[in-house]
Amino acid sequence: MKIDEILEAATVIPVLEIGALERAAPLARALAAGGLRVIEATLRTAVAVDAVKAMKDAEPNLIIGMGTILSEGDIEKSLPCQPDFLVTPGTTRSLFQSLKKCGIPSLPGVANASEAMTAAEEGFTAQKFFPAEPAGGTAYLKALNGPLPKITFCPTGGISAEKASEYLALPNVACVGGSWIATKDKIALGDWDTIQMQARKVVESLR
Repeated sequence: MKIDEILEAATVIPVLEIGALERAAPLARALAAGGLRVIEATLRTAVAVDAVKAMKDAEPNLIIGMGTILSEGDIEKSLPCQPDFLVTPGTTRSLFQSLKKCGIPSLPGVANASEAMTAAEEGFTAQKFFPAEPAGGTAYLKALNGPLPKITFCPTGGISAEKASEYLALPNVACVGGSWIATKDKIALGDWDTIQMQARKVVESLR
């Protein structure tokens, strides 16, 4: 899939920090049962790569990305789990080259107009806007749409369930990322019913 197709399949992308491998499969099942199609695991724990493998085995139809990609080494570390896309919090010139070289659909992180223009020059017109709320929120993204109408954003960072719809109403926002659907604590507790309910609530509210 191309990154535009992945974003089109998404509404709210849960950003997941999985600390225990045994939590991965039931987490994937809970999110899929709630109606979500696209999720992001973060490369912040020792089990992240194996967790994505387990989630893909449990729910093959889920589109699963690997986030918190900071370097070419992180890309290489992620390859064994065959992520459907990669997400970075920010992007350097060398990381742009590594993302292009790996051939995996990618969502580079930007925080302002200059970074967005640089990413577009590198061929990335779909971008992660991070950290969304501290960087200016919906007002900033609305302002960017005038001079940069060909860039599409997935804002992430500080977005709550209540604010998601405000972002999604913007013409240059394809989807949003957020951790409230499946928080680190809920995952650690194995509270799959709540996670499934939160996912379903998001899907139904955005129809």
